[in-house]
Amino acid sequence: MKSHQIVDSFSPDALALREQFESRFRDPKSAGADRFVWDYWHVPDQYTALRTPAYHYFTKKVYDRFHNQLVWWGRRNLGCHDVSPPWLSCYIDGCHQEFHGDLPHGPWAFVFSLTPWKTRCFRGGETILLRDEILDYWRKAESEHGMERDDVLTSIPALFNRLTVFDPRIPHGVRKVEGTHDPREGRLVIHGWFVQPRPFIEGPLKTRELQPVIDDLSGTISELLSQGLDVSGTLALKLVVNPSGKVAKVTRLSNSLRERQWESQAAAVLDRHIQDFLRRVNFRRHPAKSTITLPLIFD
Repeated sequence: MKSHQIVDSFSPDALALREQFESRFRDPKSAGADRFVWDYWHVPDQYTALRTPAYHYFTKKVYDRFHNQLVWWGRRNLGCHDVSPPWLSCYIDGCHQEFHGDLPHGPWAFVFSLTPWKTRCFRGGETILLRDEILDYWRKAESEHGMERDDVLTSIPALFNRLTVFDPRIPHGVRKVEGTHDPREGRLVIHGWFVQPRPFIEGPLKTRELQPVIDDLSGTISELLSQGLDVSGTLALKLVVNPSGKVAKVTRLSNSLRERQWESQAAAVLDRHIQDFLRRVNFRRHPAKSTITLPLIFD
């Protein structure tokens, strides 16, 4: 995962969330208080959408289940302890987001779709990301080949129950929705940022046992950076520690590292050295194995 990751069929509560949204618009003439919670967010030439805080919109029981699924996914896959207060946004005819970058909200952004995408009656609504080849254009440009929209942009459809996670530093937006003024037929998404990156442990191993390893690893990283390696972004690794205390496996979960130098291989060098270091670590014995999600932030 360099720029984005997609998880389909993410939540078993997607249908219940969608039904609660549908129920509020089923009678177009109703005037209950829950119809007046929407903010028309409009910044000329940049953003247009209807939005409201997601955690206030849905019933507590259903929303809390979904929110906990999101939080635990972020802990286990990104090393982010929490999520920012999510928004619920609805896009009808004319709604869109022009290209922008989200800094410094969190190391990863997410969009969770409650849109009945396969039966939609509108055009547009995809999440669009500037492709890596464009962000690093002159290093990879080929003079013999032309270029069209799909060569410039990654376009991600908002399929129902799809979680899309991406590096929020990448210029991104939402293609303009055209074709419906009915909220029930529009693009409906819950979105926000994964935040508070810090080590996350499942198992008997204690945080105090991990801290000396992090301190030694920080020294190794500092030495590598002093040799001219210059990167920014987040690298999250998963460590499986056997009961014996030996690190049995190191897996890269997410990687948004970007080199600041021309023709640099700094990200790959750092990744390799960090994983080699962690494979040599030994903890004390425990009655069961532990799993550690370790996020490393490079500013």
